[in-house]
Amino acid sequence: MSRLRSWLCLLTACLVLSGCGEEEPPAVTYGIIWQDEFEGPAGQLPDASRWRFDLGTDWGNLQLEYDTDSPTNVSLDGTGNLAITARQENYGNQQYTSGRIKTKDLFEQTHGRFEARIKLPVGQGIWPAFWMLGADIDEVGWPACGEIDVMEYLGHEPRVLHGTLHGPGHFGSGAVTGRHVLSQGGFHLGFHEFAIQWEEGKITWYVDGFAFHSATPTDLPAGATWVYEKPFFILLNLAVGGRWPGSPDETTVFPQSMLIDYVRVYGEVPVE
Repeated sequence: MSRLRSWLCLLTACLVLSGCGEEEPPAVTYGIIWQDEFEGPAGQLPDASRWRFDLGTDWGNLQLEYDTDSPTNVSLDGTGNLAITARQENYGNQQYTSGRIKTKDLFEQTHGRFEARIKLPVGQGIWPAFWMLGADIDEVGWPACGEIDVMEYLGHEPRVLHGTLHGPGHFGSGAVTGRHVLSQGGFHLGFHEFAIQWEEGKITWYVDGFAFHSATPTDLPAGATWVYEKPFFILLNLAVGGRWPGSPDETTVFPQSMLIDYVRVYGEVPVE
């Protein structure tokens, strides 16, 4: 019996101290796993290894712009920013042009911190966004793929920021949303940092480091489905008009630009 007891003690020590021959999991830390700092000469298109263009008009919201791949609508400004610019000009049977870019099929990620530093435009009918869509959109469609709006903003409400989830059973007027209101000034007067911290079962929205909204599966309406445990890709766009903001009017000044200083994604990275 004493020999058996000694063997069990030896086996326990093996499991605790050495994993009994099993390899230890690699050490990881939390750091940047993807980024674009938008460095380059003025007029240069965004890096094609990171971004693709969506071309066309009316993405389901009665928007009025035609999104192009022209550097007059989407290009580096030469000072470390990407400028997405809405212009009042006839193109593709529309009266406005602008831009919409995405990381689809180039970078898609589940969980992490998604962050961008942006200076927003202003004016009635101006509708910029920093957002994400489920990478399976081509297979399941919208809203089944899910949508995470990190930052949405209406140019006629320059102090108000929106963060929203759209998905099956929680889209449109039934979306899960929160907002933050600046006490003074406006998001068009300078750069601000917009982010989400996306964990299993929870998404938290931040502006300038302040958490203003969060959502978990328990926050969804009855019968809705939480579809936020799979890869999503990033989008940046500047819409003109649409159901939510309404059309530009005589007070709207063009051109209007959304300036993006950087986009960064943080997650687990191996320790070298």
